[in-house]
Amino acid sequence: MSGCSSYDPEQAKAWQRDYCTKLGSWQKARNATDPSVEAAGYAAIAVAKVLDREHLDHDGSHVLDDTARAVTAGDGEAEGRAVAYCGSSGFETLVR
Repeated sequence: MSGCSSYDPEQAKAWQRDYCTKLGSWQKARNATDPSVEAAGYAAIAVAKVLDREHLDHDGSHVLDDTARAVTAGDGEAEGRAVAYCGSSGFETLVR
């Protein structure tokens, strides 16, 4: 076995889909001033941690940092980069 993480490409896509779904849920809750917005944000951060751990960031992407900044600090530029990650992963319809 090598020292590098080897993952199933289908699993990687599932994690990316899950992340984009949770990011989109957070955006929807935030825009609707839904009381579940905090839980939705932390769910997106939790999946971003998986993407980071599995090295599924794209070139120059810092999906965990961007997600955390968007959720906890309301950083619109970081949110834009997180949304762009979903777009480049093929899940642009799951986010706003």
